[in-house]
Amino acid sequence: MSISQNPMTGQMKKSMANFSTYTLKGQNIIRSKAFNRKDANTEAQQTHRSGFKLIVDEFRTLGGIVATGFPNRLITQSPYNAFMAANLPEAIDNSGEAPVIDYTQMVVTDGTYQGVIADGAVVTEAGNTVSFKTEPNVPGISATDKVTALAKTSNGALYLMNSVRGSGTTGEVKLNCPGVTEEEVVYIYLYVTSPNGAKVSKSVYVPLV
Repeated sequence: MSISQNPMTGQMKKSMANFSTYTLKGQNIIRSKAFNRKDANTEAQQTHRSGFKLIVDEFRTLGGIVATGFPNRLITQSPYNAFMAANLPEAIDNSGEAPVIDYTQMVVTDGTYQGVIADGAVVTEAGNTVSFKTEPNVPGISATDKVTALAKTSNGALYLMNSVRGSGTTGEVKLNCPGVTEEEVVYIYLYVTSPNGAKVSKSVYVPLV
């Protein structure tokens, strides 16, 4: 601490750079602020960056699916930003030694259109069969709505197949991915697109049964 009695400075107060000043009993007092180095690489920050990278990598994997899967985003918001905002931090599981994606919480598409209820997926040597309830009594939906099943395997391959909602109470989509085992399936999602393609539902995670 230093004390200034220079009559030319008069009463001193407030802060500048790394110093703060004030007047006490007619004397100008200057204090140096404590300088604390901020560690930009703490364990918490490393965990956050790792989780962020996982979602970025997933965005790159999904490619054009995300581009049309967030139709209600703000005009100033890109599909990338919409995808990141929808999945961080909700889709990151930090309960283990390293962060991982919680695919039950991840959002692949995010719209307001009426979706379907996933019953489950059965994996066989011939391919995957994804079953769903159609919700036929909900106003505004169409029997010709396109129901899309999206699957990803552990080697990074994506499989997509479409069906129609139909007029019954249940439906199914068959994914052509012969030879894929249950252990190789990373995730399966269902989402619905309106007949003109202008509206999309929020994706729903499909459990294996």
